[in-house]
Amino acid sequence: MNLMFDRIGSLFFALVGALFIAESRNISSSAYGSQVGPNIFPFGLGVILILLSLRLLWETYKKGVAASSSESQSPLRYKRFLFILAATVLYVLVLEQLGYVISSFAFLLYAFTMMGSKNILKSGIVSLLFSVGVYVIYVHLLKGTLPGLPAWLGV
Repeated sequence: MNLMFDRIGSLFFALVGALFIAESRNISSSAYGSQVGPNIFPFGLGVILILLSLRLLWETYKKGVAASSSESQSPLRYKRFLFILAATVLYVLVLEQLGYVISSFAFLLYAFTMMGSKNILKSGIVSLLFSVGVYVIYVHLLKGTLPGLPAWLGV
């Protein structure tokens, strides 16, 4: 764990959380007299992000005081990070063409493999179950919209 990276990251994410809260104020507060409006979810996410960032900042300062100067830190893995970042960009680009289930399955399988999962079969099963599960819950139970399977698949 790189303490300086975690400190900077926690401050960055606290600022992103504050931006979420500030921008959620620009969304209408309720829809047709409902107590829960479209601004609640981004506001709540901003609050959670700030709280988690403050906790990370506290933990890094606590470890910084307790850590000795002879303790070795693990090296940053920029290459792995950049590969997963590139996969995320590719995921966003192909989401509409391949649909949510296929693109999410491929992205999760790749991300699990990049993070060091040795069992491809287990990673594939988890990726498939997560992708299908989220799609079924969000689209069929909650009546939301996600890109379905591609038309060229013929299903």
